[in-house]
Amino acid sequence: MKLPGFSLRPVARIAFGLVSLLLSLLICLDFVFNLLPDRFEHIRQSRQQVSEYLASQTASVLQTGDAMALHRTLRDALLRHRDLRAIAVRPANGDELVSAGDYNTHWHPPEDGSSTLDQIRVPILSGGVTWGEIQLAFRPALPETLLEWLLYPSVVALGIIAVTSYAAFYLYLRRVLEYLDPTKAIPDRVRTAFDTLGEGVLVLDKDSRVVLANKVFRGVHPDAGDSMIGRKIAELDWLVAGFHAHHVLPSYPWTKAMEQRVQIQGEPLEIISPDSDEPRRMILGCAPILDGRQRLRGCLVSFSDVTALHRINNQLLVTLSDLEASKEEIRRQNEDLHRLATRDPMTGCLNRRAFFEAADPLFDKLRASQGELCCVMSDIDHFKSFNDRYGHTVGDMVIKSVAKCLGSDLREVDLLCRYGGEEFCILLPGSTAEQAQDIAERLRAEIEAHAGSAIRDIPGIRITSSFGVASIAQGARDTAELIDQADNALYQSKKNGRNQVSIWAGERSVG
Repeated sequence: MKLPGFSLRPVARIAFGLVSLLLSLLICLDFVFNLLPDRFEHIRQSRQQVSEYLASQTASVLQTGDAMALHRTLRDALLRHRDLRAIAVRPANGDELVSAGDYNTHWHPPEDGSSTLDQIRVPILSGGVTWGEIQLAFRPALPETLLEWLLYPSVVALGIIAVTSYAAFYLYLRRVLEYLDPTKAIPDRVRTAFDTLGEGVLVLDKDSRVVLANKVFRGVHPDAGDSMIGRKIAELDWLVAGFHAHHVLPSYPWTKAMEQRVQIQGEPLEIISPDSDEPRRMILGCAPILDGRQRLRGCLVSFSDVTALHRINNQLLVTLSDLEASKEEIRRQNEDLHRLATRDPMTGCLNRRAFFEAADPLFDKLRASQGELCCVMSDIDHFKSFNDRYGHTVGDMVIKSVAKCLGSDLREVDLLCRYGGEEFCILLPGSTAEQAQDIAERLRAEIEAHAGSAIRDIPGIRITSSFGVASIAQGARDTAELIDQADNALYQSKKNGRNQVSIWAGERSVG
């Protein structure tokens, strides 16, 4: 029996059950054998005697014809008999002769004219003829209030029996259960040894009832006290609920260990305590207890507290996550720094220093292997006029638009560099002079068709570029000479009218 905030000890529960059984047995025996005195029969006989006496006394007074004497007789009767509430003498013709007490309130006889235990009619004879009757209204035989019920003799008798028997049962059971207490089966020296262990330990019998819990285990939860001794471990809701935080088990580890006679290790368990926000994380192990004949006697359950380790692991994971985030931020910042160091901030193309750092090794490698490498130089036609007419802001927009067009048709292996203010240089590894000329022509057409439309602030603006192409096959000894040859071809394009592509061919360029 367990109520919120209140619980009975096992001895009290057993004593209470035995008292309930005893009272039920007494009630049944009384119903069959009338063990308790019949109070109603006693009341009936007593009231019958009173009624007959009053009828006789009333008949004597009536013969004298003294109405006042009759009234005094009835009033004295009410005073002598406490159960009487009202009394009246009524002739046979129905007229009321005299009454005492609150007759109209208490006199309610059956409609058939019969008497009851509380409403009694007694005939009065005169000369052998019924002269009338005396009517007596008694207090109800059954109690009317809770207090009257509690003071009712039968209830008082049962209460006395209940209290005395409960006290006797409780004292007797406390004495007897000392010999049946499962904790007595464990010697004190063994219990003391278990209390010195650094991990929680439970000893179960073969029916999974708790026989022993050491000091460490009793401290894992407020309900892990002596009250759980003798209870089945599956009834400890605060304990078994910890398994469902991970997964639903077909059977509990201690059940499996005893059924299969095997050791169970590494079962995770979370114990949630009402006085702590953080659950206690445990690692559970079970080992069956066998006697010398390999018969099952119980199970030893151990609980290792890994809450601190789990907390440290979580902190380590957070730290590693922060380090990874920092590493990624450093990588991103390094990329930004590399981009700032190697890229032109306006166009995003390679700057001259980064271009030559990549171009010189590429030139040496392809020259040694007799590979193909071409250089394309490009210059925006009449760029000064854009600055003079529209201002430097528009001039910057023109440079950005041309750079975007130049990079739209290049490969990842090609190098695009902003070589000067409005001048760009492109290296095309693996491309012949004819292929480089085709690429330059496509780029020229792309700029003429789309570079102007990208400047939305100046509708109708026309942007063109001139190109010069040179190949490593034409005898350049280094990157600078190859660029100089392409620049000379570019000069030839400008000289021939701009917005065209020229190829370096020795002392003269071919357009």
